[in-house]
Amino acid sequence: MTLASPGILNSSAKSRTAEVYGSAASSRHEGCPTCDLNVVQCGVLNVLRTLKKSQEETVTSAQARSPQFFQASDLAYIAVFAALIAALALVPGFNIGPISFTLQTLGVGLAGLCLGPWRGFAATALYVVVGAAGLPVFARGAAGIGALASPSGGYLIAFPFAALLTGFVTVWVLRRGLSAMTPVLFFLGLLLARYLIIMPLGVVGMMRALGFDFGKALMTDMAFWASDAIKSVIAVLLAYAVHRAFPRLLAQR
Repeated sequence: MTLASPGILNSSAKSRTAEVYGSAASSRHEGCPTCDLNVVQCGVLNVLRTLKKSQEETVTSAQARSPQFFQASDLAYIAVFAALIAALALVPGFNIGPISFTLQTLGVGLAGLCLGPWRGFAATALYVVVGAAGLPVFARGAAGIGALASPSGGYLIAFPFAALLTGFVTVWVLRRGLSAMTPVLFFLGLLLARYLIIMPLGVVGMMRALGFDFGKALMTDMAFWASDAIKSVIAVLLAYAVHRAFPRLLAQR
């Protein structure tokens, strides 16, 4: 009896396995860079490659659907509103007691109402950072880190957080849709930011910088209440017009 050589047996086994796995064998020889692997190993390898490719496509698709936190247009809005606040900080620029009267709070309110919480926060924070870095963008041309320790420093620190709170209120209001109540709710959002964030931090800043007691610091702040209410009404009217003209301005923000 003649024994078949090991090479013949191995070739025969591969042939029978290829008949069983059919497409796997074909896939193996198309995808593998070498023929050293057997058919089963190649089939498993191709399955793993397919799964990996499918996973990568899924991740890529999810990333494409998910908007970036700040897109190029967002950065433009942030820069524009930071510049707007800087311009308003110089107008009109006279003092009421130790604090300068300006239109800063109008710009801060507009940032929160028009840009929403995070872009509004970023715009006002950028304004504060630029001024602290040395550009004369604070009231009456003040600049530098020392401005944050001045009597009005508490107000400057409060501005980004006021825009943040106003922005959250704005997003909540707009989810209800524009209506006759929208300006009223906008105004209430500005009042919340004014009296829950700006006033307390402003009063604390005056108490620290000037040695005022709480009552005297509060009386100094009260001198701005009427003018801030007027500025809030102006900000509400402007923001309402903006959202009517650009209803998707705060989409996904």
